[in-house]
Amino acid sequence: MSRTQRATVRDVATLAGVSTATVSRVFDPAYTHLVAQETRERVLAAAEQLNFSINHVARSLKTRATKTVALIAPELANDFFMELIESMDQVLEKAGYTLLVASSSNSVAEEQKRLTLFAERLVDGIVVIPAGARGEHLERMNRQGMPLLLVDRLVEGCALDAVLSANEDAAAALTRALLQDGYRRIAFVGGDISISTARERLAGYGRAMAAAGLPADGSLVRLGGMGVADGYMRMEEILNSSEPPDALVAVNLLVHLGMQKRLLEEYRKGESVPPFAIAAFDRTDYSAFLPRCVYIAAQDATGLGATAADRILTKIKTTQSQITPEKSRGLNVQELEPEIVRLPVKILPAGL
Repeated sequence: MSRTQRATVRDVATLAGVSTATVSRVFDPAYTHLVAQETRERVLAAAEQLNFSINHVARSLKTRATKTVALIAPELANDFFMELIESMDQVLEKAGYTLLVASSSNSVAEEQKRLTLFAERLVDGIVVIPAGARGEHLERMNRQGMPLLLVDRLVEGCALDAVLSANEDAAAALTRALLQDGYRRIAFVGGDISISTARERLAGYGRAMAAAGLPADGSLVRLGGMGVADGYMRMEEILNSSEPPDALVAVNLLVHLGMQKRLLEEYRKGESVPPFAIAAFDRTDYSAFLPRCVYIAAQDATGLGATAADRILTKIKTTQSQITPEKSRGLNVQELEPEIVRLPVKILPAGL
């Protein structure tokens, strides 16, 4: 073999004295455990001697599998999303897959562009944290046979499998914790009701308030966005209200941070601030240092990511078993009833 000629699987098999199928198994994380240790070491030694590396492009053309999974998130600055993504990556890496990550910048149009781009790159499956309420592009991609999974959020009328938190129950429990501490004027802060997590958490808050015979409307419901700026503006409104609440439920971490930012400005100016108690979704390492925060709804971001990874791998395996190399990816696969998995959320004192 000349120096410029690339070593092949056959070259490695010949040098190691094994079949080409055995060489392929050694270099595939999903099957390497099927090869005896001594044989595996012999193949790896032959590969090193020949300076052999797997040609992933050639493999993907042959098998129509690229060993890649894509994830589209609304934003990448969110600690909760990044913890979820890291957990997914760990599970996928162990299975021999590479995770590709992109942001939709909270735009359904951008989400659609990213979805199309990943499909054109022949990823094996796509996990989406939806940016909004529209899901026609997701349904269309699903009908074309691409393994798709929603995580963290649902899209109304979109029949896709999903891995979610028990948002409504958690919001109800978070509100009940404040009620048990004696608070009665409890406000719900933040939330874009076109996003399923916000709707579910608002419903849980309303359920707990109704069970206590208390109102949950009017000035006590401060909707409007899921970001830091939204929390800041909602807190500005509350501080300027003639009858402020005595406790607040923040829809998510970013809104909570915006609320705390506005309160910090008041503290620095030496202004008198109502003694709010705050209960918020999403635990971070710095939750204990946020003033007035008494309870946290700690979603299992790691569990969500690991479960999502396991389920997209199962969907990929099922889809690939139904599509032969001679058929195109656009073939419709058997449609099944969507499966929704919800993981429990722990309510913790903010100091834990």
